[in-house]
Order: sequence, then C-alpha cells, then structure tokens
Amino acid sequence: MVKNNPIGLFDSGVGGTSIWSAIHALLPHEDTIYLADSKNAPYGEKSKDEIIALSIKNTEYLLAHNAKLIVVACNTATTNAIKELRARYDVPFIGIEPAIKPAASHSKTQTIGILATKGTLSSELFSKAVETYHDTHIVEQVGHGLVALIEEGKINAPEMDRLLHAYLEPMIAANIDYLVLGCSHYPYLIPQIEKILPEGIKIIDSGEAVARQTQKVLAENEGLNSHGGKAMFLTNVNPEVLSELLKHRYTVIQADF
Repeated sequence: MVKNNPIGLFDSGVGGTSIWSAIHALLPHEDTIYLADSKNAPYGEKSKDEIIALSIKNTEYLLAHNAKLIVVACNTATTNAIKELRARYDVPFIGIEPAIKPAASHSKTQTIGILATKGTLSSELFSKAVETYHDTHIVEQVGHGLVALIEEGKINAPEMDRLLHAYLEPMIAANIDYLVLGCSHYPYLIPQIEKILPEGIKIIDSGEAVARQTQKVLAENEGLNSHGGKAMFLTNVNPEVLSELLKHRYTVIQADF
C-alpha cells in the first residue's frame, strides 16, 4: 500500500459525505477522492445485479485514480455488492452496514427501529445480521423517497417532514428506544428526526465506526499518511447540491463516470 495514495469513497449520491466527514475528522492527513453517483441514485430501488455493476464501475474509476483503499459509503452497495468487490479486486474495502449491534446491545425496551432503503433491508447480509439478535424486536421501515429528496436539495421541504412523520410514528408507537439510520444519506436528516422523536430515543449511524475501521485497516497495511489532507469531490450531475452539503468549503467537479 502506497501511503501517499488517496482513500477512495463512493456512494449513490451525496449521502456518503456523512461517512467522508467522519473519516476526515479522524484521519485529517489522508488524501481522499469522493465519488457521488447521483445520476443513478437511489441504489436502494435497483436490482442486486444493477447495484453490483454500478459498484464495479465506481471501483474501477477510483482505482484508476490510485485509491489505496475503497470505502463503500453506501449501505445498499455494501449489503449487495461488497462480497463481489472483495473477490474481484486486490485492494481493501471498508463497508457500511446498519449499526444493529450497538442498538440491540443497549436497548432497554428490546425494541429498536431501522430506517433504511429497500435494497438494504431486503439483502441477504442484512437478514443474517437481524437473525443474530432474535431477542430484540426490530421494526424495519423503508425510507421511500428520502434519498431522492436529499439528492434534490430538499432536506427541509414539507414533503420530507411528512414522510419522516409517516415512517417514524409507527416506530415510536412500538416503543423503540434506538433508531438506527441504515443509509448514509440519512444523517443529514437528524435535525428533523430529533424534532419528531421523543426524548430518550437515541439515534445511531455508522460514520464513526467506519472511520475507526478505515484507520485500523490502513495501520495494519502500513498505509497511514501523515502529510496529506487534500479532498477531491466528483459528481456526475449538477454539483450544486453536493457543494451545498459541503458548505461550499471544497471544490466539486462534475465528471463523466
């Protein structure tokens, strides 16, 4: 592993920047390349074969830019494609999965909620994870429409508020005490979610865990960089939404991939 080479990240759009932020906070001297495949968002409504094909396309692009490690910053792509990616390429892959373990382990009501895409909730990897916690009641909810609204820059739109109420109120009624965000787009909705959830229900996402795992794998491969810190953001649609989420602190390049 070449220390000075960048960490590559890809997602079905802008949401994986929540994962990038956690990695950048923990590893500020790492160069990064982030690929926002917004043209094909959301992955959660696509077939497994389509998700694998898109994940291969994104991986090839990042490897062409010398990525030393690739973070699949998308729950749907992780649960449907990471096994195939690891078999196909000789580079470390870090995946992102719904943080069921900490929620189930700490739940006092033995009831947790998971808000995720259809592609994640219907995946084999997710089903196996759920089976591990058979003593916990897991309330699953597909977040239909949430990713599309985020990709359109409509985080605070009335339609977003309506959807979140529809998805979260049944979970509240079921007495959840943890809400697991099973899509890397969803952390951007935490302010709205917190207004809906009663006090005492904790929200968990996977960003910090993914960052720690990235640090661990780089260290094991003697790949930690101490002199970099450049960030490159690429999108295959209008870059304005991604630029807005990044608070215009970074240049966003529109590219064909």
